[in-house]
Amino acid sequence: MNKFNPKKLLHSKWTAVKPQNKEKHFMVTEVEFDEEGNVVHCLIQAVMTRNEASIDWTELKDTSLWLQGWK
Repeated sequence: MNKFNPKKLLHSKWTAVKPQNKEKHFMVTEVEFDEEGNVVHCLIQAVMTRNEASIDWTELKDTSLWLQGWK
């Protein structure tokens, strides 16, 4: 399990364990919080293609899907 603080999500780098469409490396480009400090929206962007996708930020904790940093 990847452990990290949600407040440090913005501009963090991630590697997809099972890349699709040659998209392996990603960066978190947008994070929105509610009044209580909970993440309500997280947007990741593929480094090579610049494709963006909304993601449930808790998926980033799953090491079978994501590795922290660019590997």
